[in-house]
Amino acid sequence: MSRVIHGSERDILDDALDRNREALITSVTRLTDSQSRRRLVPSATTPIGLVKHAAAAERFWFQRFLAGRDEHACDGPASPGKGSFAVGDDESLDDVVAEFRSTAAQSRAIAADLALDAVLTNSHDEPVSVRFVLQHMVEELARHTGHADILVEQTLADPGTDAE
Repeated sequence: MSRVIHGSERDILDDALDRNREALITSVTRLTDSQSRRRLVPSATTPIGLVKHAAAAERFWFQRFLAGRDEHACDGPASPGKGSFAVGDDESLDDVVAEFRSTAAQSRAIAADLALDAVLTNSHDEPVSVRFVLQHMVEELARHTGHADILVEQTLADPGTDAE
């Protein structure tokens, strides 16, 4: 994926967000489904769980906050708390990645119609700009991609890791 290194602020933010989305997917798809569920830390954080959480964060910021949808009107869980890392036994890594891709496409469509300077009021009665939401999601996805990279590296380095 080529990188936008000049252009409008919007082009640069959108590109950074899309590159971070793809980096997260690229990191976790190096694993098998069972490897992606492996817990290496005390929390519920797993590679597949990070993708599930990223989808919930996208829904929270784009579908709920920017588009003003009720949580039940979103295309899936839209609360990015601890529960957003939970992945059902019936969900494969491919399923969760497809869910994230679909949610990201909706996020792009929602944000495309909004100016960076547009301001909405959050639940704390604070003004929040679209620019902040995009920048926050760049930061959020970069952080979680780093987490995924470390977990994937640890998983692939362990010869006892189960492979499918």
